[in-house]
Amino acid sequence: MSLISEAIAIFPALLSGDAWTIRNAVGTGGAWLTGAVVLLAAAFLISTLYRKVPFIERHFERTVMVGSYLAIAGIIFWGVIDRFVFANQQPWSTTVPPLLFMIMAWFGAAYNVKLRTHLAFAEFRTAMPRTGQFLCLTLDFVLWFGFALILLVTTVRSTVLSASNFQIVLGTDNTMQWWFIATAPLAATLIGVRAFMNYRDDIDNLKSGEPLLKQAVIGAD
Repeated sequence: MSLISEAIAIFPALLSGDAWTIRNAVGTGGAWLTGAVVLLAAAFLISTLYRKVPFIERHFERTVMVGSYLAIAGIIFWGVIDRFVFANQQPWSTTVPPLLFMIMAWFGAAYNVKLRTHLAFAEFRTAMPRTGQFLCLTLDFVLWFGFALILLVTTVRSTVLSASNFQIVLGTDNTMQWWFIATAPLAATLIGVRAFMNYRDDIDNLKSGEPLLKQAVIGAD
């Protein structure tokens, strides 16, 4: 089967809703082609939504991060009271927080791509000519978008693998692991979206003559 045929076969597999069928479809090489197309389409559509609704653009990742953090803190806080005051312990109190931390970490990665607080060697880049600066920013886009694609495809495969094996969160009766793992492909998509938006801003700055490099501050907006 050709790469294009494998890529097209993923869509009817998704519509089938069967985890085994989806698992076989996304396990092919065509998943990379489909992932690239989906990521590009999502980057365009979500970035358009962000520009039309700035409130979502400003708060979505941070809301997920803070919500996950508060949920972790709440579970641990009650776990301590439950154990030392009531001599009891919920069996899921040590298995759910790591999954919530995974969600917080991946959405935090998307948020920090937005802020450009990754390792960028700003001092070195500032001393470069304008063309060199833009080439470095182009490299940033290629690397982050490539990373988002790898993360998207691999986490989709992990999600359907978990779903097809009916993996349950340890300590629970009917809470599925894939419900949590499925947030990773979404975070991967947002990383691609943020990389796309940053690069579009870089192109606009290059055309307008605005400075290409700006001081990145963790926690800024």
